[in-house]
Amino acid sequence: MSSQLFSPFSLGALSLRNRIVVSPMCQYSAVEGNAMPWHRVHLGQLAQSGAGLLFIEATAVEAIGRITPGCLGLYSADNVAALRAVLDDVRSFSDMPIGIQLGHAGRKASSARPWDGGQLLPASQGGWPTVAPSAVPHGAQEAAPQALDARGLERIRNAFVQAARHAASLGLQAVELHCAHGYLLHQFLSPLSNQRDDGYGGSLAQRMRYPLEVFDAARAALPASIPLGVRVSATDWVEGGWDLEQTLAFAQALKARGCDWIDVSSGGLSPKQQIPIGPGYQVPLAQAVREATGLPTMAVGLITEAQQAEAIVAEGRADLVALARALLWNPHWPWHAAAALGAQVKVPPQYWRSEPRDARGVFANAAIGQR
Repeated sequence: MSSQLFSPFSLGALSLRNRIVVSPMCQYSAVEGNAMPWHRVHLGQLAQSGAGLLFIEATAVEAIGRITPGCLGLYSADNVAALRAVLDDVRSFSDMPIGIQLGHAGRKASSARPWDGGQLLPASQGGWPTVAPSAVPHGAQEAAPQALDARGLERIRNAFVQAARHAASLGLQAVELHCAHGYLLHQFLSPLSNQRDDGYGGSLAQRMRYPLEVFDAARAALPASIPLGVRVSATDWVEGGWDLEQTLAFAQALKARGCDWIDVSSGGLSPKQQIPIGPGYQVPLAQAVREATGLPTMAVGLITEAQQAEAIVAEGRADLVALARALLWNPHWPWHAAAALGAQVKVPPQYWRSEPRDARGVFANAAIGQR
């Protein structure tokens, strides 16, 4: 049996052993944007998963762009030093390619951690003023964000550039821009949150303008050897909002600028969203982007079973499958998928002896000797 899920793939100049991607997963466990021991354990565990590529969680390009006070950042020298220490330890035990997702939460910043309720934090509880394309709050009962002026747009664009340079200096091998889930760049795209009357609002072309400027600036800041992709919410799931047709136009514009992949998610912009959740519910969106643009696509969302993931790739619905919750539930998901699909994964020698008798050969190059 020849598994397509476990076949090699390339994103730009980056070669992957297989099509399984560890999706960016917020941990809400940083201090002032700095990676902590939790990140060492979390990323270290996922770096032994057998996936083809590991993404570090959504990482803020400036302090007020953090989703919560516990979110990771890459905007200060301390942030860079803390993440470098974590990466040095992880890389000493794994050669899995590691990328990072860079973002800015915009009006969805200054939130409490999910286990603390996840709502907008007032200043009295450690919150801060937020910014957005327009002074339109995320929730009707929330304070309105400050609409960004020209100086603010320039500051944030430069912050993305600086964060991209930091990523390159850390030896990270891929960068993804977060244009999804209702965060700042998505806020510019959607007519529900972007009500500007200048050159950055109104028509589709003008709503796409700022995210495309950020992409161009980040691409120029990164060496050609580091691929750059974009995560999108393909639809707001709200009538009159951002939708698949607009996403396809955005993806075509990104392709023309040298985008290396589109990571296709959905929703997150409005509390009014009506999402038809079910197994693989976002895969048709990824397939539509792939067919319309020819760009490599990642499918994500309630993909939990090996045969399900295999079919997505084998049937050409997406080029890669990105897993998040499934890998938190079972950090060795790719091991078990390889066993089910007759494939192999690279596993650290410390774990070779765990290979079950009925799955012999799943661990590539495993050999154990003993007196």
